[in-house]
Amino acid sequence: MAEALQTLHDFRFPGESDEYRRARDELLHAEVDLRRQIERMAALRRELPLGGAVGTDYVFEELDGAGAARPVRLSELFDDDKDTLFLYSFMVVPREQGLPFVGPCPSCTSIIDGIDGALPHITQRMSFAVESAAPIAQFREHGSRRGWRHARLLSSASNGYRQDYGAADSDGYQWPLATVFVRRDGAIYHYWSSELWWVTHDEGQGPRHVDFMWPLWAVFDRSPEGRGQWETKLEYG
Repeated sequence: MAEALQTLHDFRFPGESDEYRRARDELLHAEVDLRRQIERMAALRRELPLGGAVGTDYVFEELDGAGAARPVRLSELFDDDKDTLFLYSFMVVPREQGLPFVGPCPSCTSIIDGIDGALPHITQRMSFAVESAAPIAQFREHGSRRGWRHARLLSSASNGYRQDYGAADSDGYQWPLATVFVRRDGAIYHYWSSELWWVTHDEGQGPRHVDFMWPLWAVFDRSPEGRGQWETKLEYG
């Protein structure tokens, strides 16, 4: 007979059986192990040396308060008192890519839907922006339809940022990617990107490279059904 796991706390829910408590204790030990592993990964991430210096001060396009397009450089995306920039590459799919949808990615849309409300908190600590290869007016229109109020939206249509930092190939095919840059002594360096995108994943899992900023999966994972084969959509009927 397997040795019983140590009970980690004394609280019990109404009506739970001994069988349930034994299974839940086993899961709770796994959750504690995962919490520790998450912190171990975070510590390794914090200890990364600087990546490559950014050799191009990429010029993006954004809309000002009056709705006029204006250029903005990568270096200008850092708020004056912040030395970390989180830049999310939003996927806008061309018809030639052959995916089931064309235009704004439903998954990327879901991610920014979820994170937009948190940005007043996030930007207390770092700068944050979202770039796409779509024309800026088109991207802003999509954000307005979704009700985004805080995300700084950029177009990379006229620069090579996406290709250089792995969010598109030479044919213009796109995918989502999260990238962190840091500023040190006036220079900008690459720090971290969601490289799980390129790593072979286990069957049925997907890369999960940007799940850390996509809260719906954490909620679904707590349900009896789990993630299943559910897919995000732009509209739900």
